[in-house]
This record gives sequence, C-alpha cells and structure tokens, in this order.
Amino acid sequence: MGLNARFQKLKTNKIFGRFYGLLLLSLMAAFFFAVFKILTPENFGSWNNLYFYLQSSIIYSVGACGFYFIVVMGLFDFSIGANIVLSSIVGVVLSKQFGYAGLLVGCILCGTLIGFINGFLYIKLAIPSMIVTVGLMLIYESVAHYVAGGVKQMLDPSLQAFGSAPGNILLAFAAFILMNFLLKYTRIGTYCYAIGSNEYTAKNMGIDVNKSKLVGFVLLHMFVGIMAILTVSYGTSMTATTGMTSMSRNFTPLMGTFFGVTFRKYGTAVPAIIIGEFIIAIIFNGFVALGAPTTVQNIVTGAALLAIVALTARPQKGEIAK
Repeated sequence: MGLNARFQKLKTNKIFGRFYGLLLLSLMAAFFFAVFKILTPENFGSWNNLYFYLQSSIIYSVGACGFYFIVVMGLFDFSIGANIVLSSIVGVVLSKQFGYAGLLVGCILCGTLIGFINGFLYIKLAIPSMIVTVGLMLIYESVAHYVAGGVKQMLDPSLQAFGSAPGNILLAFAAFILMNFLLKYTRIGTYCYAIGSNEYTAKNMGIDVNKSKLVGFVLLHMFVGIMAILTVSYGTSMTATTGMTSMSRNFTPLMGTFFGVTFRKYGTAVPAIIIGEFIIAIIFNGFVALGAPTTVQNIVTGAALLAIVALTARPQKGEIAK
C-alpha cells in the first residue's frame, strides 16, 4: 500500500479524522491571522482584538448551528435576519415587564414560532424554500416595525449579562452542546443527513421527510432566537428595518454553516462552525484594520470562502462528489 493510500485510509479513522479536521481549521486560522498581523501589526491581532473577534464570532456561530439543520437537507431560509430583528424586539419589549425571563422566553419562543410558520408554509405550499422565506422575510420585517412602534428598542443596562463574558460564552456553548447532542444522539440528526444524501431513499426507508423538514426549520429558528438574545445584548438595542435590509444578517451565519458542512466528514461539524466563524471574524476585522473599502472586503472575503470550501470539500480519487 502506497504512502498516499495509507494516509487516505488513516483519515477515515474516527479519532485521527477529527484531529486532522481540527488541524486544518487551526492552520487556516493561523494563516489568516499571520497575513493580517504582518500587513498591519499595529492595528490587528492584539489580545484585546482577539477577544473582540471571539465575542462577535460566537454570536454568528449560534445562528450557523441552526442553519446547519436545513442546509444539510438542501434547503435555505432568507428570513434569518428578519427573525433576529423581530425576536430581539419582542424579547426587549417583554424584558421591560418580566426582566431576564421576558428576554429569554420572548426571543426563543418568537424564533421557534417563526420556524414553525416557515416550515409549515414551505410544506403546504410545496414551493422552493427560498421563495417562501423571501415573502415571509418581508412580513416579519413589517411585524417587527409594528411591534417596535417605529422606534429603536433599547435593552436595559441591568439586563445585558449576555452581551459579554461569561454570560455570552456560557449561553453560546450551551447552544453548541445542544446542537452536538441533537446531531449525534437523536433521530433528527440522522434524518437530516439521510434526506440531504437522497430524499427518495429516505422516504423508502420510512422517514417522514416533511415532518423532518418542519423540525429542521423549527430548530433553525430556535437557535436564531438564542442568537437574537446574544445580538441584542451585545449591541444593547435593535431597530426594525424594512425593504429586505435585514437580509444582510443572513450571510455571516451561512458562512459558518459552510465550514460545518464541509468538515462534517471529519466528525467536527460543531467545532468547524465555531472555528470557521472565528476565521471569518479575523478576515473581516483584518480588512477593517487595513482600511480597505467595504466592496474590496466583500470581494476578497467571498473569494477566500469559496477557495476554502472548494479545497477542503474536493473529493479524493475514486470518491464520488455529492
């Protein structure tokens, strides 16, 4: 057996495969950090900077964990940003009456309800998820504007424990542990992978595909509700937006999901999402430190993401690309 063949066989080993995946992710993070540190040593990469990158990246990581449940089934949802805005506003409004209980329950229940509506309408209307969720995004934006009364909703300073450590880290890691448990130890994790691999075969195996997709949407938006808690606590306020402007909030969590989907073959979906979002935070903030225009940041960041996913997801010899 040749050296390359032995290495490919070793990568399929569960323990070594996980180590290999984490090593690749760590090397990517180190590479991008080194590039920007060399280019702008005074403005990038201090311990305080790294702490700031982590604080922002874990917020998106929670949303990416939720996104994962539908992306692996081949679905998409454009209403994530609108849900963050609406759930945040609902949580802030309820927090004025019920404190932390209002914030937590308001955000998570609102997010979960939106997930149920999205999944239910997607199944009943039998049209692509992207079309359904674009229409719902416009509705949720309008509802958020109505609930907010057209004014910025401010979270009381006494209720901002989830905006900084250790509160935000504890809440985020509780979400990561929940996702890992759902993927590894429940049927929905197995069903999501089966449907994404071959929906027709999944039906023949007796899987209720529509029910699984509905659960996937509910889980997605439940995690988005948790992300809303972290977002409004970190930013201290939320303003309702209209005209699809909330859509920009969709894509950073989606990037983290791509890392999770790409590295799931190594058994490291959740760590890949966390480290992947940290890598994205390094790239974003590296360009800010360089003073690059936003358009250049978006072009280079998009190109880097495509390159990372393409290189790491490339099938090996004899492996069929999915």
